[in-house]
Amino acid sequence: MEPSRFSPFSPRFWRSPLRGPWLTSVLGVVLLVGITVLFVTGLLSYAAYNPGLSPVNDKTPDKGVLGFYLFAWPTDPHWLYRLTQGVHVTLGITLIPVLLAKLWSVVPRLFTLPPARSLAHALERLSLLLIVGGGLFEFVTGVLNVQLDYVFPGSFYPLHFYGAWVFFAAFAAHAVLKTPAALRNLRRMRDEPARSNERSERSERSERSEPTGLTAPDPDPPTVSRRGALGLVGGGSLLLFATTVGQSVEGLRWTALFAPHGRRDPGGGPGGFQINKTAAYAGIRPAETGEDAWRLVVRGRAGTVRLSRAELLRLPLHSAALPIACVEGWSTSDQWWRGVRLRDLAALVGHDADPPDVLVESLQRHGAFRRAALRANQVADPRSLLALSVNGEDLTPDHGHPARIIVPAAPGVLNTKWVAELTFGDL
Repeated sequence: MEPSRFSPFSPRFWRSPLRGPWLTSVLGVVLLVGITVLFVTGLLSYAAYNPGLSPVNDKTPDKGVLGFYLFAWPTDPHWLYRLTQGVHVTLGITLIPVLLAKLWSVVPRLFTLPPARSLAHALERLSLLLIVGGGLFEFVTGVLNVQLDYVFPGSFYPLHFYGAWVFFAAFAAHAVLKTPAALRNLRRMRDEPARSNERSERSERSERSEPTGLTAPDPDPPTVSRRGALGLVGGGSLLLFATTVGQSVEGLRWTALFAPHGRRDPGGGPGGFQINKTAAYAGIRPAETGEDAWRLVVRGRAGTVRLSRAELLRLPLHSAALPIACVEGWSTSDQWWRGVRLRDLAALVGHDADPPDVLVESLQRHGAFRRAALRANQVADPRSLLALSVNGEDLTPDHGHPARIIVPAAPGVLNTKWVAELTFGDL
């Protein structure tokens, strides 16, 4: 029995004249490019954490074959993570209207009957469900991480990582099946004449006659053209772009209305740049960072050395202009850091020729990455410092006083603040 027209399982339930192969194809091609870039930059972000180096860095255990691509994260160019993660977050937010419009354009297909006409049709329906569910999950968890210090139940890292693989696998399979047809639709609409900024009547009759399940058989009168609808979607994306991109562009931070972490203003002066984790949040007690109490413990194959801040200041000091870039997408401009090179500290404990990996431990009591590991190439870079000052002044408590790590191209969480111990060697 044919479903009632008041049921979503009836083709006559869907009355919008905007749905059709052309609109879906345009949105699909945009998402094909955009989501591929998102996936690649997301994998790069995961590699930047050096999860294969040490368990303390790996927030996604048992990833198995999904970690096949991991590599030692480079230190050049020094703005690499700032670029890749800025693109990842800004592009992800910008694509939200496109994703929602694409899901809206194909929603009738989710209600077609019978559920599966063949094995191939069943696989296509399954991929569509995985795309819809996976896409919404990835975008929702990503936005929550950017906006709210992440409130989704469960750890962000494994949920977002595994979700990305499931979503992209379904997306890639769907793209293989549908991209040729989408490109044919776009070529056909390009070659046919337009009338009043819309496709010709012949084009619309052709769309209605094709068994795509997208075009309404009994559409309502149009109130906007399909190109006008695309303009609204594009305008929404441009608005989100304009209110997000400023979090990683100096001089535009006041525009980052949709990226609150990128707009935080900790005040002026040498320490007047973004802070992700304050000393109060991390549980840092002033008594333990004072000159009389704090000592840096450095371990290596030649033994253990304990250094006060005054003793560190008597060692050879070097400077480096480096940014801080966070997984949430915000970043600072280059700040002028000064401190002791990590490779010089490695030499103090017997690693003169080839500095090894290092395990960094912080005084912090709250928050992730109290311990973090850096690769040998990061330790050896002459710009990698145990920083004692920034922009000509001592570090403030919120920026990691009495000492913090600063490494070129590393994610912000690996630039450990309130450093207590450095252990060079096998991790």
